[in-house]
Amino acid sequence: MDFRLTEEQEALRESVRDFAREVVAPVIAEHYEKHTFPYEVVRQMGKMGLFGLPFPEEHGGMGGDYFALCLVLEELARVDSSVAITLEAAVSLGAMPIFRFGTAEQKARWLPKLVSGEALAGFGLTEPGTGSDAGGTQTRAVLDGDEWVINGSKAFITNSGTDITALVTVTAVTGTRPDGSKELSTIIVPSGTPGFTVAPGYSKVGWNASDTHELTFDDCRVPAANLLGERGRGFAQFLRILDEGRIAIAALAVGLAQGCVDESLKYAKERQAFGQPIGNYQAIQFKIADMELKAHTARLAYYDAAARMLAGEPFKRQAAIAKLHASTIAVDNAREATQVHGGYGFMNEYPVARFWRDSKILEIGEGTSEVQRMIIARDLGL
Repeated sequence: MDFRLTEEQEALRESVRDFAREVVAPVIAEHYEKHTFPYEVVRQMGKMGLFGLPFPEEHGGMGGDYFALCLVLEELARVDSSVAITLEAAVSLGAMPIFRFGTAEQKARWLPKLVSGEALAGFGLTEPGTGSDAGGTQTRAVLDGDEWVINGSKAFITNSGTDITALVTVTAVTGTRPDGSKELSTIIVPSGTPGFTVAPGYSKVGWNASDTHELTFDDCRVPAANLLGERGRGFAQFLRILDEGRIAIAALAVGLAQGCVDESLKYAKERQAFGQPIGNYQAIQFKIADMELKAHTARLAYYDAAARMLAGEPFKRQAAIAKLHASTIAVDNAREATQVHGGYGFMNEYPVARFWRDSKILEIGEGTSEVQRMIIARDLGL
């Protein structure tokens, strides 16, 4: 097994690394401080084709694969996670459900704008009262003639309220199965649909330059043709989307962890204490060595999960392992990077302060660490 990148993959990684350093880094701190969305950065990512990486050229994509997306997410997150999660959610949660499950008409209508980055889409799964219990969905959709009438609410939905958000795909209860369980389906709700309300953005601990909202649906009517995929298959569909998305989140977490190494190395060489750089002291050397160890092993985990996915092999357990491990070490590295920086690590002018604030959500979003352990245990036969 060879985890070395091809020349094409290395070129992609280098180009995005340069973009992150030269375009994202100079502006992101101000966006983060002001809680504003970096539209100018998103536009440039669209021009680079990043939103279309894993999609076929027939839909306006770049004809790449999911691993290419993961490489890009890692490099972006080495500088900033708000920008990285904007791309991750736009692709794996926004456009991917339509690509995987949409009709020809739905793909023709929505994918060109989504894969170009001209528009964004959200994935309305989580609800205020359900959290990890996605099967406990309370939002309901009733078929009334040739329209779905949707009532309910969603929470913590990324990319759902920007000026360029085109739609949100919403999971809803659409009936009852013969065994008495809920029939869950997924429905496309375009932005601006009457009855669809986007609440003001959350006041968040981190990811402050990304877009996150609560959504409400009050007798919101959309055409029956907006059903995404087969009726009653919504639960299976979003499980597939989340399995893939966990690999992407793992890549993002590895990027944050590696960014902590980058910043700690830089600081350890510059900061003087007791007459020499602090990097000369073994206590600091060992901290940074352990941080590099953690980032490296987490990277191998998501590489493995992505390889299995692209080979058409089962990858649910490997995706959960990658997401669990990478999110854990991201929090560890953010904490240690802050310690290496001392008092300056607590100052927002230093990137590690942003990394520290951004890291915790990685253990929660797209499946908590506890959920990942459940998935691993079940896949082991427990």
